[in-house]
Amino acid sequence: MKITTWTNAGLALATAAVAMSLGCTQKPAPVVAAINDKVYAVTPDNLKVRAGIVVGQVTEMTVKERVEAGSGRVDTPAKLTGKLVLKNISADQTVRLISGKISYIDAQGKPIALEDNRTEPLLKLASSYGSPDRLDPGQEATHAVEVEFPVEALKAKRLKDIRLGIVYLPSPYREESFNFPVSIGAGKQ
Repeated sequence: MKITTWTNAGLALATAAVAMSLGCTQKPAPVVAAINDKVYAVTPDNLKVRAGIVVGQVTEMTVKERVEAGSGRVDTPAKLTGKLVLKNISADQTVRLISGKISYIDAQGKPIALEDNRTEPLLKLASSYGSPDRLDPGQEATHAVEVEFPVEALKAKRLKDIRLGIVYLPSPYREESFNFPVSIGAGKQ
């Protein structure tokens, strides 16, 4: 009886091993095409700007899209990136930064529209992590720029200007002091 049990167990193991080797072989993983960054230089990549009592500098501007190697299929549409530093040059007004909007202008002076499925290139200047939304006189704040870029603007000689509009609220800045008439009495021992 023990021999029969062992024989049945051995037969079950052998059957399982044959089934695993024949029917459960792993299929090779499909080959995935590499995705590469395609970077376009923006010339000049460093600009000084002014809007009323706010001056700024846009630096490190590039346009980057992610493209599938071989097929040229765009995996991630183009984005404009850079760094924006804004400074309040007023002597007596505080500035509260609200928002910014980027427009792409063609050679005829007309805006270049983004494709239908893409979001408008807006900058969140208020309450960005690590940067204040309020600038007192002489203060500056740094903001990262990463916004959608239209495919049409990637064509040679199509893009003429990039326009940055900012919205801010100026308010009078006053620094005053209070005087408290006091006297110091004799110390107690």
